[in-house]
Amino acid sequence: MADKQQFSYTHILKATSLFGGVQVFKILISIVRVKVVAILLGSVGMGIIGLLNTTIQVVSEIVKLGLDTSAVKEIAHVNSSKDEKRIAETVSILEKFIWITAIIGAVFTIVFSAVLSKLTFGNTEYTFEFIWLAIAIFFMQLTNGKIAILQGKQTLRKLAVANLLGSTIGLIVSVPLYYSYGIAAIVPTIIITAITIFLFFWYFVNSLKIPKIPLTIKEAYAKGKEMLHLGLVLSVTGIITLTTTYILQIYIRYIGGLDEVGYYTAGFLIINSYVGMVFNAMGTDYFPRLSAIHTDNSKVQVAVRNQATIAILLITPIITTFFIAAPLVIKILYTKEFLVILGLISWGVLGMAFKAVSWSVGYVILAKGDSRIFVKTSIGFNLLMLAMNCTGYYFYGLTGLGISVLCYYIIHFVSLLIITKIFYNLKFQSPFYKLFIQCILLSGLAFACTFIEGIYLKYGGMIVIMLLSYIFTYSQLQQKMNIKQLIKDKLSKRS
Repeated sequence: MADKQQFSYTHILKATSLFGGVQVFKILISIVRVKVVAILLGSVGMGIIGLLNTTIQVVSEIVKLGLDTSAVKEIAHVNSSKDEKRIAETVSILEKFIWITAIIGAVFTIVFSAVLSKLTFGNTEYTFEFIWLAIAIFFMQLTNGKIAILQGKQTLRKLAVANLLGSTIGLIVSVPLYYSYGIAAIVPTIIITAITIFLFFWYFVNSLKIPKIPLTIKEAYAKGKEMLHLGLVLSVTGIITLTTTYILQIYIRYIGGLDEVGYYTAGFLIINSYVGMVFNAMGTDYFPRLSAIHTDNSKVQVAVRNQATIAILLITPIITTFFIAAPLVIKILYTKEFLVILGLISWGVLGMAFKAVSWSVGYVILAKGDSRIFVKTSIGFNLLMLAMNCTGYYFYGLTGLGISVLCYYIIHFVSLLIITKIFYNLKFQSPFYKLFIQCILLSGLAFACTFIEGIYLKYGGMIVIMLLSYIFTYSQLQQKMNIKQLIKDKLSKRS
């Protein structure tokens, strides 16, 4: 049993490291791209990009019918059976659905382009931009299908390489276009990047050599009802999630202007990119693994506990380091004018410790396909988040947004523990809570140091706590999986 536990921890750490490396690379790519945007386009350009991307995501969420997630669950489940015929059939059903929804998405964007412009910018000046963005939405949906196949098949390295190549091309395309054409290059950059990323994922899915089974729309519907049903549920909740983000951005634009939207976009880009290594691994590796064993509650219990343990151990030193690096990161990524987001990202990143555990728990509802509970919790949490964020921004501006994010994830954490305990008898033992409290204390102490006036005492305290968090994480990982030996084995292989 101990060997199985160690293997589980090792697998989680390797998957997180793999996609953590991808995330670090993407961050480095983003540093250059975002710096170019901040210098050449300013906060207004950042605001326009943020609003266009959010609108695209909302439209994409409406038309993709949640297939990008429900398909991962179905493919992962049939993949565990090693039945090649069932795998091929499931993939063929997905691709049929994806093509139909991609076409619908493009047509929808063209037909409602003027409406989207009016809702997003308060006028119809961006109508033609949205017509052109229909191309991006079409290819983004096709890409979603390819990503679902790679995730469901758990071909993590192919998925990682495709992401790396997509990020690199995105940089190569965007920098010269923004330099030459400024704000006018925003839409062409989005379109070219979407097409290029699709081509990479298309290539890697084709390399799996999954047989294609010809299906009519009627046959695909008959055989893919379960996938489609769960997908529709996920689509509704996904639309709600993106709509709340969209409403918040519109609210910020009306209250504070496009500059404030740019600051908001920049702040959450930093937070999500910085802690993304942990959460990307959950979506790409943890969710398919959980889906494959979702009928065995004892295995689910172990998987959740192990995932939450590794997530909180990894994110703690990330958070403590963040408080030291944040001012420098803002200056490198953007310009000095963006230092106003320091309060937003400092409070917000503290909430990621609670998010690391609550997401580990929340994926259980999704893996089990419990649509009734998932819809109710998703609607409730999104309405709560919107209300808290609007209130936080109204009273305390950008810093208030950060405070509301922290408060929200504390509530999210406690609520999901209660919900999963009631419906699935999922619970953590006292050793985990002890570990979690220690991690929260380390993160909280590092955050508290940011309020110290004296610069030497302030940074001295943060450095000491950061080093303690690294020692703590290493010692815990050593106990659970003999990380020292893993490192030695890795180095010996390379030599």
